[in-house]
Amino acid sequence: MTDAIQDEIIREFDGLEWLDRYDLLITSAKELEPMDEDSRTDENTISGCQSRVWIQSYKRDGKLNFNLDSDAMITKGIMALLLRVVNNRHPQEIANIDLYFIERIGLKSNLSPARSNGLESIIKRIKEIAKNEFDQSTVQ
Repeated sequence: MTDAIQDEIIREFDGLEWLDRYDLLITSAKELEPMDEDSRTDENTISGCQSRVWIQSYKRDGKLNFNLDSDAMITKGIMALLLRVVNNRHPQEIANIDLYFIERIGLKSNLSPARSNGLESIIKRIKEIAKNEFDQSTVQ
């Protein structure tokens, strides 16, 4: 199954050299709303990342949204792409989503092993939160 937002991201990166892709990630990072300092707590920290990464989630009209922030621009840029894909979806959809754009734009093959592991940690945490939200909604 394809996803219009992921396909749009793939088109944006298509044909770009890797340095141009980094520039696009940095541009995306600048568009990400910064998280306020009070939210940058240990509780909101995602472990397993090379840089500091914070996450918050909230539901609106039954759909899940996330705020993500990092002290590293490349990481922020990657997170901005993730948020475009996962925000404003139902929790079950997020928990089960195939984030195929990551492979298609060459992120996994061009990131250092530490950054690649960090990306996996971010995705895992997003999906855990979504699964927990879905599980809670089915109990109520």
